[in-house]
Amino acid sequence: MSQAQIAVLVAAALVVFWMVGAYNRLVALRNAIGDAWKMVDDVLKKRGAAIGPMVAALREPLAAEQGALDALLAAARQVRTAADALGANPVKADCAADVLAAEAQMSSAASRVLALLEQQPALKASEGVAEHVAVLTESPQRLAFARQLFNDAAQLYNAAARQFPTRLLTRLYGFGTAGRL
Repeated sequence: MSQAQIAVLVAAALVVFWMVGAYNRLVALRNAIGDAWKMVDDVLKKRGAAIGPMVAALREPLAAEQGALDALLAAARQVRTAADALGANPVKADCAADVLAAEAQMSSAASRVLALLEQQPALKASEGVAEHVAVLTESPQRLAFARQLFNDAAQLYNAAARQFPTRLLTRLYGFGTAGRL
């Protein structure tokens, strides 16, 4: 073998090793986004599980406010649908945007129901409502923490995917841009 052939083989081997390393890095960062999403999803599931029983307990005492309760249930369903779609592909930016939109509606609906409960402290402190209200009121802080972890993981992934020459692999292997919450 000539020195030119050896140089070409060494260069080809370096390119292959770089491609494998870059691919593995992107996969690891994508998996980190999935792990961070599981934390967000756990908070969303706990909050969603608390909403149904809370609304059922409030149906009779807040009979005049059925619209607010129905809006809360509809928002919870919309968040769950968007969360399930993002859970299937945590790197898909469109799904992250859908979760953000659903969360905005959920926040509005939850604020309205919580404001109604503030006007009736005895109802808010009653036995089938208090524990669910506690979950609903503490979930924004827990969700903010989990969302920050998700956003940090997405930012690291996006930064790695944008770097040259790794961005050439993103097109080749179909890595997309991760959305942020």
